Order: sequence, then structure tokens, then C-alpha cells
Amino acid sequence: MINNPNQTGTSRDSAVEQELNELRRHYEQLRDRKVRTEQDVANLTSQLETLKQQAMAEYGTSDIKELQSLLEEKRLQNEDVVTKYRLHIQQIQADLADVENAVEGGK
Repeated sequence: MINNPNQTGTSRDSAVEQELNELRRHYEQLRDRKVRTEQDVANLTSQLETLKQQAMAEYGTSDIKELQSLLEEKRLQNEDVVTKYRLHIQQIQADLADVENAVEGGK
């Protein structure tokens, strides 16, 4: 039986070359992913700056806590307006019922 050390070496070389190729493919995927992520970060940063400028123009601040406070204030105002409107409608219904009762009573 003849031992061929080169055959074993060739097999090892082949395995190393295959792993190297796989690692290269993986590296390329990671590099592409990094580029896409960097582009996403740049786009999101730009959008954030645009939104901050818009908030400053519309609300006088871009601070998140101040914006949340303004939002809560507006919600309370809206709830107050709805409550007043509901009471107004209820009063109109009551006045209409009084008029209808007076008309029916006068018949």
C-alpha cells in the first residue's frame, strides 16, 4: 500500500480554499449589509433633521418632552371642546323637546 502525502495535502488545500471562498462570500455580504445600513442611517438622519425643522416651524420646539407636553395640552383642549359640544347638543334636544311638548299640549 502506497501512502500519498500529496493526496492528503491536496484534500486539505481544497478544504482550505473552499472555506476561504465561503469566508469571502460572507465578507462580501457583510460589506454590502454595512453599506446599506450606512445609507439607511444617512437617510434616517436626514429625515430626522427635516422633522426637527418642521417641528420648530410649527410648534416652536423640536424637544420631544416639550412636544409631548404640547400634544397633551391639545388633547385636553379637544376633550373640553367635545364636552362643551355634547352639552350644547343635549341642550338643543331638551329645548326642542320642550317646544314639541308645548305644541302638542296646545292642540
